[in-house]
Amino acid sequence: MADLRDRVARELERTRARSAGLTEAVDDGDLVRQHSPLMSPLVWDLAHIGNQEELWLVRDVGGREPVRADIDHLYDAFKHARRDRPALPLLGPKEARAYVATVRDKVLDVLERVHLEGRRLTEDAFAFGMIVQHEQQHDETMLATHQLRRGDPVLSAPPPPESTVDVRGEVLVPGGPFTMGTSTEAWALDNERPAHTVDVPAFWIDRAPVTNAQYAAFLDETGANPPLHWSRDPGGWLATGFGRTAPIVPDAPVVHVSFPEAQAYAAWAGRRLPTEAEWEKAARWDPVTGRSRRYPWGDEDPGPQHANLGQRHLAPAPVGAYPAGASPLGVHQLIGDVWEWVDSDFAAYPGFSAFPYREYSEVFFGPEYKVLRGGSFGTDAAACRGTFRNWDYPIRRQIFSGLRTARDATPPELG
Repeated sequence: MADLRDRVARELERTRARSAGLTEAVDDGDLVRQHSPLMSPLVWDLAHIGNQEELWLVRDVGGREPVRADIDHLYDAFKHARRDRPALPLLGPKEARAYVATVRDKVLDVLERVHLEGRRLTEDAFAFGMIVQHEQQHDETMLATHQLRRGDPVLSAPPPPESTVDVRGEVLVPGGPFTMGTSTEAWALDNERPAHTVDVPAFWIDRAPVTNAQYAAFLDETGANPPLHWSRDPGGWLATGFGRTAPIVPDAPVVHVSFPEAQAYAAWAGRRLPTEAEWEKAARWDPVTGRSRRYPWGDEDPGPQHANLGQRHLAPAPVGAYPAGASPLGVHQLIGDVWEWVDSDFAAYPGFSAFPYREYSEVFFGPEYKVLRGGSFGTDAAACRGTFRNWDYPIRRQIFSGLRTARDATPPELG
């Protein structure tokens, strides 16, 4: 158990360092300002992170007295829409930082003392893993807020690696059953469970996400609206990323497109979006063994050679930049770079059971939300797996969303 406790402590520390970097990069005025009605003020996200950590790890797992029960209602995401949060009596930057630090001190004490077995919430440190993922998800949300922020650049990172292999074209994924979801991943969330068999007819899928150049051709021919943060000048298309405007990178995946825009591109290309089951089979199914891997490249945790994750870079990498992360069938960059819209509503898997609370997944099931898979350059490895499911309103473009296309396999192609 000591190794597990050490791992949890490292993950908590690593995650908090990212949160601090995102909130300390701007002054207090920017922290309390709402940069878009679609997003919370950064200071709300920071205190919300601490409040969720307090609710689950200090009060529930630790059985300790509340730190600040008086603020629970302010940081309940279901009680206040994002556009309304600036009007609440929120903790100021100094108070918020002190609050999350106090909570974290108590959490580390709980971690040293709690039994990590015998209770589903603490088995394999699940509750701690849930909180790490929750904070990392809000870090990605705060990164999206930074992208919407106006003013001088405050974030920096080295550029992503260049392409090293040609990934044009498509791959045939044979028809047949595969195991979707998981019943064994210790920190998998309820909507990823349980593992179940899905029979998927044969289909073709792009070897790589749709690129800026491909999407620009679609815009030039159709006159459709460009992605969020794109603009046009006499020399061509420009994109603004975290306060810096430059020509689009032709072979980088397009980002900041909505689900209807992704569908429109696919139709223009004579194709369609993959379903969620198709996406996961392309990402996880090993045709040699017939089993489903944790990730396209195998069961090994993501490393910098596999995928563009964790805000190491502030943009998607050109397609072909991560050959070590390809699936056995030769599908590239399924993990990282851009979330990929799939043509499936967010729904429960057969045998789904809400845990540890209905509001994590179950209340969002239905046709109102579409699924995104694979993570983005702003997604941390702790919150991204071959089974991980994201969801959002189809109209959303401020998220780091892109696409790849698919098509049905015809009988002559199957021999």
